[in-house]
Amino acid sequence: MIVEQFFEDIEIGAERRSFGRTITEADFVIHAGHTGDYFPHHVDAAWCATQEIGERIAHGTLVFSVGIGLTATTINPRAMSYGYDRLRFIRPVHIGDTITTITTIADKRDHPKRTGHGVVVEKVDIRNQRDETVLACEHLYLVERREAAG
Repeated sequence: MIVEQFFEDIEIGAERRSFGRTITEADFVIHAGHTGDYFPHHVDAAWCATQEIGERIAHGTLVFSVGIGLTATTINPRAMSYGYDRLRFIRPVHIGDTITTITTIADKRDHPKRTGHGVVVEKVDIRNQRDETVLACEHLYLVERREAAG
């Protein structure tokens, strides 16, 4: 869906919630192949069974990628991703867990150099099927203004 919003149109507190997506063993294997991260916590079920956690843990970058991908349902031609801040892996995600992403507009501010744009900060909260936060971060957007800031 395309929703055109200028910086001035975006409201602090606006929230979106994604559909859920179950993380599979195939996700672990493919992500390890894409990244080269074959750390035993992610790919060695026998070794994990001997550890306190007891089972494989999803790569944090896998959870981030899938969780952010779940939010890609709306295109705003006036905005582009400007990066991510304060990324934290809060709880482990395992094979069979279902994640959902909740985003909330947390802040808006002037861009220090681009008077034709502002920066919008979106709080990202990725949760498991028990409604526990597993990953949190801030997504920064560069958003076009209707008129340049004075």
